[in-house]
Amino acid sequence: MLIKPWRNPLLRTGRVLALLAALMALGCTPSSNNKLDAIKRSGELVVLTRNSPTTYYEGPEGYTGIEYDLALAFAKRLDVKLKMVVPERFADIIPMIVRGEGQIAAAGITITPNRQQQVRFSPPYQIIREQVVYRRGTTPPPTGIQDLPGHHLEIVAGTSYEERLQQSKLLVPDLQWTTRDKIETEELLQQVQEELLELTIADSHIVALSRRFHTDLDVAFDISEPEQLAWAFPLDEDDSLYRAAESFFNDLRASGELAQLLEKYYGASTRFNPINLAVYTQRIADTLVNYQPLFEQAGNTYKLDWRLLAAMSYQESFWNPKAVSPTGVRGMMMLTNATAEHLNVQDREDPEQSITGGAHYLRQLIDRLPRRIREPDRTWMGLAAYNVGLHHLEDARIITQQQGGNVDKWNDVKERLPLLAKAAWFSETQYGYARGYEPVQFVNRIRLYSEVLKKIDQETRAVTKSDALKLRLPAL
Repeated sequence: MLIKPWRNPLLRTGRVLALLAALMALGCTPSSNNKLDAIKRSGELVVLTRNSPTTYYEGPEGYTGIEYDLALAFAKRLDVKLKMVVPERFADIIPMIVRGEGQIAAAGITITPNRQQQVRFSPPYQIIREQVVYRRGTTPPPTGIQDLPGHHLEIVAGTSYEERLQQSKLLVPDLQWTTRDKIETEELLQQVQEELLELTIADSHIVALSRRFHTDLDVAFDISEPEQLAWAFPLDEDDSLYRAAESFFNDLRASGELAQLLEKYYGASTRFNPINLAVYTQRIADTLVNYQPLFEQAGNTYKLDWRLLAAMSYQESFWNPKAVSPTGVRGMMMLTNATAEHLNVQDREDPEQSITGGAHYLRQLIDRLPRRIREPDRTWMGLAAYNVGLHHLEDARIITQQQGGNVDKWNDVKERLPLLAKAAWFSETQYGYARGYEPVQFVNRIRLYSEVLKKIDQETRAVTKSDALKLRLPAL
């Protein structure tokens, strides 16, 4: 009996093997159907998150937030588009991941034993503490868990704070609290600031950001030991996506990029005294209004954010045109006599000349930095040079290079600047001693002053726009 070639089982097997070999040569296999491959085929990574300053939000220049930056970097690594999904409630995020309604949860989620039974966590990317927060100057704050009974405490439902209180109730049976749905921790902190709520619990990084704007918030005590934030994944046998994320975070930490990202969002806030900020916000209302047009004009001329210039001037002189330091620098931008001559500033105590001269000088310093330094590091280094000089900044960059740091990243350079005040280090530099800790504090404060001013400016513009719209509405 003659068997036709296409019916010969041996020939069919050979053709199948040849087809499989060809597919493998192209980098794909018909049987490869894990989560990671499915995501790459779909071209989209779906990430569940929350809408808050510490995770994901839309700022003046587009979407931002540390979770957004991390998720976007991971999506780019996978060569897919990023889709951020914000559930209605924070409490919905973990159950949605368990049900497979999202591929990753990136929402500032604390690793807890209870959650570890439901989801798989990535390597942690941040260490925080849970803190009991109150408004300073109202009632005597509690000093520990035993003091909480009798106080009105509200928290967000579904958070790790709820787990923490449930555990504490075993030791303090009278402990009571209220859980709130469809609300973020930042809103409860605002209610504490406005004396609408006595106490709440928040992660330390959320508290640090909130205190930039709510200056009367204070920490009563830490309710937890240091805890870890991480991404959450479905707890199943297919760990291909998890392994890719694990590699991503390990590389991010080893390269220093994770530290840079944390510095970007939290560096300035965690080192600032909020008492000074209360005075600052008052002076914005009382004093800045007289000089804002000059800052705006200088900003336009030298391509600098006027709010950065205003923040810089406040750090230098508290917006006092007659300010004079013991070393002889003077005016709103605290120009030295030599710098004023270089910039052709005739009267350092004239607000317009001082602001224009200071903006011009900052622009020159920024432009003299190596072109490969990118923003915002470029601006931070320019500000540091304004304070300590380009030569000392260069010494710090050389030390950074010697220690294996990134000379083009402010986060690395600022760690070495204080070494310029130590003999063991400055004696080996070209330009010698400098009070290297001062430019670090200088940049930190200007960054925070600028952020506060941007927020107030945006809120003012929004109110003005709203009023203008109301004026155009027809009378009822």
